[in-house]
Amino acid sequence: MKNPKAELLLVEDDQNLGFMLQDFLELEGYSVRWEKNGVAGLNAFRSRLFDLCILDVMLPLKDGFTLAGEIHQINPHVPFIFLTARALEMDRIRGLKLGADDYMTKPFSTEELKLRIGIILRRNGKSRDNEKNEVYSIGSVLFDFKNQLLRLHGEEKRLTKKEASLLRMLCQNSNELVRREQLLLKIWGSDDYFMGRSMDVYIAKLRSYLKDEPGVNIVNIHGSGFKLEIHKR
Repeated sequence: MKNPKAELLLVEDDQNLGFMLQDFLELEGYSVRWEKNGVAGLNAFRSRLFDLCILDVMLPLKDGFTLAGEIHQINPHVPFIFLTARALEMDRIRGLKLGADDYMTKPFSTEELKLRIGIILRRNGKSRDNEKNEVYSIGSVLFDFKNQLLRLHGEEKRLTKKEASLLRMLCQNSNELVRREQLLLKIWGSDDYFMGRSMDVYIAKLRSYLKDEPGVNIVNIHGSGFKLEIHKR
C-alpha cells in the first residue's frame, strides 16, 4: 500500500533534480509542492498543511537548516528529510539536532527515498491509509494487522507483535524490495548482527504460515532485503 495524496513539500534549487523528484513522487501517489529557494519554501509551508518536508541544505535566500528551524517553530511535529551534497559529520549532527527524521547524501536512489518517506509517514502516523481497518489481501489469505490475525483457508492464525509488524511492512511494499536495515531499525530498533539473525527466524515463520498459498512467496534478495511476491491468478 502507498500513501495516496499524502502532501509533501520539496524544496530543491537544482532544476533537473527537483523536476525528477516531483515527477517520480507524484507517480508514486503523492501530492508534491516543489519550491526552489528557502523563502518560497517557508511561504509554501505557511500556506497549507504538509505531511512531510524534503529539504535541500544548500538553498538560495535561506539555507535548509534555517528553513527547517523556522518550519519547526510553526509545526514541531511535521517530519522532514535533508538532501545534501555535503557528507560532513558535523552537518549530519546539526541536521539531527534540528529534528530531522532522515538525512540523504547526493547522489541517492529514488527508490530508497521512496522507502524512507513511506516508513517516516507510517511511523509518524501521517499515512493516509485507513489503519482502523488495516486488512491486507495476500492471495486468498487475509491479514488483519490490528488484531494480529491471519485468516487462511477457513482458519485463523494469531501472530506475535513482531510477526505482524514485519508482515505489515512487507504488505505495504508488496512486490517491492524492503531493505534489511529498514526492517530492523523500524521493528527491532537496531540493525546489528544478532537482531538480523532474529529477523531471519521471523521471516522463516511467516514463510511457513504462507507456504500453502499459491503465487505467494517471501523472497530473500541476497545482501539487500526481502520482497513479498504476490502473483495474481
